[in-house]
Amino acid sequence: MNIQEKLTNLKNILNQDLNTCISVRDLENIKIKLLSKKGSINALLEEMKKLGLEDKKKFGKEINDFKNLVTSEIQTKQDSFSAKALGEKIAKEFVDVTIPVRKTNQGTIHPLSKVRRELEEIFESMGFVIAEGPEIEDDWHCFEALNTPPHHPARQMQDTFYLPDSDDGKKMVLRTQTSSVQIREMKDNKPPFKFITLGKTFRCDSDATHTPMFHQIEGVYIDKNVTMAHLKSCLVEFCKKFFEVDQVPIIIRPSYFPFVEPAIEIDVKCQKSKSGIKIGEQYDDVMEILGAGMVHPNVLRNVGLDPEEYQGFAFGTGIERLTMLKYGIGDMRMLFEGDIRFLKHYGFKFFQ
Repeated sequence: MNIQEKLTNLKNILNQDLNTCISVRDLENIKIKLLSKKGSINALLEEMKKLGLEDKKKFGKEINDFKNLVTSEIQTKQDSFSAKALGEKIAKEFVDVTIPVRKTNQGTIHPLSKVRRELEEIFESMGFVIAEGPEIEDDWHCFEALNTPPHHPARQMQDTFYLPDSDDGKKMVLRTQTSSVQIREMKDNKPPFKFITLGKTFRCDSDATHTPMFHQIEGVYIDKNVTMAHLKSCLVEFCKKFFEVDQVPIIIRPSYFPFVEPAIEIDVKCQKSKSGIKIGEQYDDVMEILGAGMVHPNVLRNVGLDPEEYQGFAFGTGIERLTMLKYGIGDMRMLFEGDIRFLKHYGFKFFQ
């Protein structure tokens, strides 16, 4: 059987399979049979290597047209299944709006909302003010000004959501960190600076401990004669208040972040259980809670400050991470799914 006959045979098989396809699984089998690396279309493309130049041009076009046809037919069928499933779901979830409303006290505060407010109150009590900035950011504020080199992994397309360039040619991104607010705040104002930033950030990542959209908190303190001792005392005070303990067994480890030098990561001794985290010197587990360090001299220069005159520290962590650690939540995606069972279990009553 030559290539033309095989291609005709594949077209007949496609029609037969689509006519008998009654489920998403059947559709997936068709896709695997025809479009996978070991599928029939790739097998035909391999056979083309033996043909002459003219035959390659002829059959190459026909095979590519067929491949596009297969993709289009599968998508059409997929849309049909999705529309049918949605219709069935709507029919099952019909709500009779004439039924009298039942009084209930099921409303709760989401754990993320509660933790965010706790963080604001803790740092405001230490003299920090709240700063805000745009979620759509240009490349300079998000990366370059923060001493992040062009080859850094954080700037790769698989880690960053890149947007079309602005009208003036600037590269635009969904901010990958709230640190871009640090640049805007210091560039537009005069020291000393003592502020926190809380907000949404975006990265191309999704699993049990990562989501494409998440929340960060970052703190910055810039003044004359600021040292690592100030940073440590600030973080110890934060841990005491957030984890509600009198003594915080902090472990400081060296690390690397392009916008601070030296860079450190903060661990605490703890005991982990399904009900949450207990902090204490007597426990053997170790838990990382945040990254921090002294603001890099290059960052200070980029906002017009003399690093010989001004120094300071910065720290940051994910708000979801703090929420999961404090309340024993095992999968970050649960925070965004809107499942009423999750809110009943982890939510907080008003005024408690």
